[in-house]
Amino acid sequence: MDSANIDAVRKSTAPERDTQSSKADVNALVSLCQPDMAQINALITERMQSDVAVIPALAAHLIAAGGKRLRPLLCVAAARLCGTGNTRHHNLSAAVEFIHTATLLHDDVVDSSQLRRGKVAAHLIWGAPSSVLVGDFLFARAFELMVETGSLRALDILSKASAVITQGEVLQLMKAFDLNLSQDDYIEIISAKTAALFSAASQSGAVAADAPEEQVQALYDYGLNLGLAFQIQDDILDYQGSAADLGKNAGDDFAEGKSTLPLILAMRASRATDAAFWDRTIGKREQKPGDFEHAQNLMKASGALDEARAVARDFADKARAALSVFTPGPWRQALENLAVYSVERQT
Repeated sequence: MDSANIDAVRKSTAPERDTQSSKADVNALVSLCQPDMAQINALITERMQSDVAVIPALAAHLIAAGGKRLRPLLCVAAARLCGTGNTRHHNLSAAVEFIHTATLLHDDVVDSSQLRRGKVAAHLIWGAPSSVLVGDFLFARAFELMVETGSLRALDILSKASAVITQGEVLQLMKAFDLNLSQDDYIEIISAKTAALFSAASQSGAVAADAPEEQVQALYDYGLNLGLAFQIQDDILDYQGSAADLGKNAGDDFAEGKSTLPLILAMRASRATDAAFWDRTIGKREQKPGDFEHAQNLMKASGALDEARAVARDFADKARAALSVFTPGPWRQALENLAVYSVERQT
């Protein structure tokens, strides 16, 4: 992740925030992308097949479970916004979804997750080795799809993003249970583990459309800020959502000792007695029944969730501002609305 690019994006001017319904925000984009996504979903189904039966079965368990498909939607929308005259973005969108799915399979093994997209995590059904290896298979399929486009630049963008994502996940693992993690450290982690694929998806869509460099950069900036907003909202929801809404267990970040922005802000506002609680549950890894509920109460009392959401909204506003280089129209509006959705959603 280029720090100069990140700094430039953070300094951009944010537009006035609107109050549209978050559900409508994402539905507008889904509707516009539907003709492309029908072909992309068929391509995904075709390319996850294998003569080794466990591979398509395990892959389908996660891919067919639903999910928002935001990353391939971003690739499609970017290509269409740039006026593409080809369908190279179909291969890249499918590749992006495979990369994302592979990282989820690997992450669930690392984190010992119980649920993913509302279903039992794949590693609990087929075992950790199979989940890791099917993730590797999907990475390989992703690179096949990229190569078929003939775009070395798109291949460069997505291959580098894959490496950055892994580095971000390793960094987060190393920083687990770290009470001294700063807000800047946290932003560095989520820039890598989440925002890198958002920015690569939108940037590669522009590249597939042979867009001018100003538009390619604008869509990189958009995807980066959108990914940051989206991940911060995910981390907020981990402390206030439910398993039914989230598709995974609420409180997983707390149980795994992840120093997310809500936790960082709550600890910053802690009194001496609260600091002892965080030291025991996060620093010393000593958690007992009722601790997560107490952590939720501390989040609310300290205003940490509201403060974290304000940070997320700032990034969402910067994502929308990045689109100012494009002529107003349905594709630009749908992407602007998606930025609103990223921080107003409850799932």
